[in-house]
Amino acid sequence: MVKKEKGKVGSSFQENIEYMNQVLPVGESFDVLRRDIIIGGRQASFYFINGFMKDETMQKIMASFLGVKDREMPKDATSFSQKYISYDSVDIISNFDQVIKNVLSGITCLFIEGYEVCIAIDCRTYPARSVEEPEKDKSLHGSRDGFVETIVCNTAMIRRRIRDPHLIMEMVEAGNTTRTDIAICYMSDRVDEELLKNIESRINQLQIDDLRMNQQTLAEEMFKRKWFNPFPKFKFTERPDTAVACLLEGKVVILVDNSPSAMILPTSILDMIEEANDYYFPTVTGVYLKFTRVLITILTMFLTPTFMLFMQNPGWLPDIFSFVAVKDTINIPLIFQFLILELSIDGLRLAALNTPSMLSTPLSVIAGLVMGEFSVQSGWFNAEVMLYMAFVAVANYTQPNFELGYALKFMRLLLLILTACLNLPGFIIGCILILCFLAFNKTLSGRNYLNVKLR
Repeated sequence: MVKKEKGKVGSSFQENIEYMNQVLPVGESFDVLRRDIIIGGRQASFYFINGFMKDETMQKIMASFLGVKDREMPKDATSFSQKYISYDSVDIISNFDQVIKNVLSGITCLFIEGYEVCIAIDCRTYPARSVEEPEKDKSLHGSRDGFVETIVCNTAMIRRRIRDPHLIMEMVEAGNTTRTDIAICYMSDRVDEELLKNIESRINQLQIDDLRMNQQTLAEEMFKRKWFNPFPKFKFTERPDTAVACLLEGKVVILVDNSPSAMILPTSILDMIEEANDYYFPTVTGVYLKFTRVLITILTMFLTPTFMLFMQNPGWLPDIFSFVAVKDTINIPLIFQFLILELSIDGLRLAALNTPSMLSTPLSVIAGLVMGEFSVQSGWFNAEVMLYMAFVAVANYTQPNFELGYALKFMRLLLLILTACLNLPGFIIGCILILCFLAFNKTLSGRNYLNVKLR
């Protein structure tokens, strides 16, 4: 095996090619290609990935080199790239580790006999889907574009909206195997320097083999969460306008290649509940929408436990609210009715994810009729329980953060079980625990959900 001292490109063209052939699966993997040509009477070899390089582009590059005469060949690679390579992004690389990374990233690497370096020509084209509005985070007004899986396209959508030299986008990588590109975006004149240094330090110190789940793996490795606290520590968005608004507020946005969403830091409970419509409407309307979302979020967590508490203590109900009491026979204890329905709703949600779109609507209607009508008539559930769980199931969709929705669900289950077991003391203990989960949920920025600095 050819050994290269300190991984540097050598003066021997043959040794360089042998080393590249040993490291790269040329001939074994159909998409890793090597193309040999003669440039100015010298041997030359291209290394590139089939799929990142269009045939027309490769033909234009080779055609421009075939016309070079022997006497016209420059003495060094820098002069050659300046004179004969018309592409804007050209780099001279002397380290084999960087050469291998560039080839596997889709960049065309050229070795020429007599040059002790490699010429990297960035003329790659990544396969990408069209830019469209995210399904989960829609707005009635504003732009209709959304992030895609290509990081360069995502940074371009941000740069299009902020034409300011203070917008900085640092490119780093993580994962010894995947070597995934990560862009740290911030406004240099508005960002919290301490937070920025903390984020950069954590990413640079990552000791991880791969980012198999892209952004989620990065989030887990950057900040080890406590398993018993389900509240999310990061805010994600697929909308470029939301990411830009956060940048202008002095926050840091992290983009990961192959992920169509942006990670926003720092965050709080109010940031999690916000959505784009809050800003595209007039101030009064936006405040009303935000207040409504907060109120409904609180109701989804406390409605069913409070109903359980009053059903265990019917004498506490004021006469004006006596109509909410369960009138029919209770065949199954209320706590088990609530728990069964919580699991059933998640089961229906999972079934909807795996149901073909053309069948999802009729199957949802059938499931709703069966669970809503016949489950009450059969005596499994009481009508009041079905009503309140239906409200909770629908109200969960009023806030855009999926992970926060499940965190609220777990808090609701905790409060339900404690109330059923301990009555009023259990309800009070559950409320205190929920407040503690919020107050002590420390995030990467050193601040908790209540935006109080934790030392």
